[in-house]
Amino acid sequence: MHGHAVSEIGILKIAFIGYLRKPKQEICCGKSDWKRKDMASISYRTNARISPEQLAEIFHRSGIRRPVDDLARMEAMLAHANLLITAWDGEQLVGVARALTDFSYCCYLSDLAVDQSHQRRGIGAALVEQVRRAIGEKSMLLLLAAPEAMQYYPKIGFEPVPNGWIIKRAA
Repeated sequence: MHGHAVSEIGILKIAFIGYLRKPKQEICCGKSDWKRKDMASISYRTNARISPEQLAEIFHRSGIRRPVDDLARMEAMLAHANLLITAWDGEQLVGVARALTDFSYCCYLSDLAVDQSHQRRGIGAALVEQVRRAIGEKSMLLLLAAPEAMQYYPKIGFEPVPNGWIIKRAA
């Protein structure tokens, strides 16, 4: 990672209960016992090195649309992001939040991906919370959502903004 303010790899185990702001979100989908136990086994790492192949694989397993067949592009995406939070189930990468930030005013969350086999367990929300902790209270967090994810982001604290603009990439 080039030029990142968080240089040390940090491993943080998140206790599922008490971490989310809204009590009704503490237990996803009404299956509290196995989800509490399962969430306790997920660890989160800040700026842990992962390979372009691992990034492409988690994108593929999450269903997010990214150029997973272009490993050179995956490598560049990792090299130029300055904040990477990863979620691990043992030694298996199950989630990633990749961001660009100045750690003082704003942060663009360019990717939030969780393996489909681990979705609906609070891992995406935990990744976002880890990003928020890393960037601090004075930084805003913004993102572009895929159409199929538009209903998800309000559930984890994001608000829609009407004052955004985009110049789309050529390829």
